[in-house]
Amino acid sequence: MNKRTFLTTLLAVALAATAGAADLLDTVKQRGTLKIALEGTYPPFNFKNSKGELDGFDVEIGRALAQKLGLKPEFITSEWSGILAGLQAGKYDVIVNQVSATDKRREIFDFTQPYTLSSAQLIVRKDEKRQFKSLADLKGKKLGVGQGSNYADLAKAVEGVEVKTYPSAAEYLQDLALGRVDAALNDSLLVPYLVKQAKLPLKGGAGVGSVEGSAIPYLKGNPRFGAALDKALADIKADGTFRKISIKYFERDVSRPLGAS
Repeated sequence: MNKRTFLTTLLAVALAATAGAADLLDTVKQRGTLKIALEGTYPPFNFKNSKGELDGFDVEIGRALAQKLGLKPEFITSEWSGILAGLQAGKYDVIVNQVSATDKRREIFDFTQPYTLSSAQLIVRKDEKRQFKSLADLKGKKLGVGQGSNYADLAKAVEGVEVKTYPSAAEYLQDLALGRVDAALNDSLLVPYLVKQAKLPLKGGAGVGSVEGSAIPYLKGNPRFGAALDKALADIKADGTFRKISIKYFERDVSRPLGAS
């Protein structure tokens, strides 16, 4: 066998193996379940309710997607530090846990279309009359942020803003309510939850910074599974299921940018 014939044979074998490889869609359909990983400790996205059952936005989205695929959801909890490694090892089919589709992660996984969009968002007092539409509007003012957070870095990059860091959101929200800072900053998806939990006279303010999306990762080499998952996601948006779940937890449709009609 000459070199060209040998290489042609190798290519044919590789193509045959690829064609014969089972797509994940076949696996989940045969199994009858969709294995969904999440932390289970990340409210309001996923957490244990008073009955000890998994609850939250991502849990309900996972159930809705599984139903559209004709499958039963099977939830598997994992610490964030190991959740992507677990997907790579095939311990579950997808992760529904606000995963950013970074370039580095795309080297290993494929992703659905983004299903949530978020940005940094200001938090202000309910009776605030001043118009803070950007971080630049806070020059000469005090801004509360979480210690070591991305939002601290974002705020410190704006000249003239006095950034005060706190160990937790509860502490800077308390200082905001007392007038010790002029505004606070966190993720737009978390702001409604934080304000509700704080039970203080506060409200969400303007969105600032760039908009980023979170999507659902799955192992590469499963194009039919990916297409089916994207269709399921499109279907729960089209029939109103996504919006209903979204409003329940965030008071708006989080598939759209903050401030979008």
